[in-house]
Amino acid sequence: MLLHKFKWNQEVLQSKEPVLVDFWAEWCGPCRSMNPTIEALARDFKVCKVNVDKNQELATRYNISSIPALMIFKDGRIVAQHVGVVPEATLRAEMERLG
Repeated sequence: MLLHKFKWNQEVLQSKEPVLVDFWAEWCGPCRSMNPTIEALARDFKVCKVNVDKNQELATRYNISSIPALMIFKDGRIVAQHVGVVPEATLRAEMERLG
């Protein structure tokens, strides 16, 4: 499940399953290179994409200073985070472990 527009509290903080959140921007080359990985993971897990240019308040709340920034939330808390390009296998293993 890949969500681009969503209600943060409902879809991320109150989710019963782990959620991978991708903080990204259209102008970011590494973000674009992560798209196939994010789309592959979204076939098996809940994934939300946050455009930092359109959601600056949310990016500020989570201290996003470099992108792509990937956070995994479970029970409303950040349980894993990465900055930069991350292998699909790494993210998949973390999501499976938390699921």
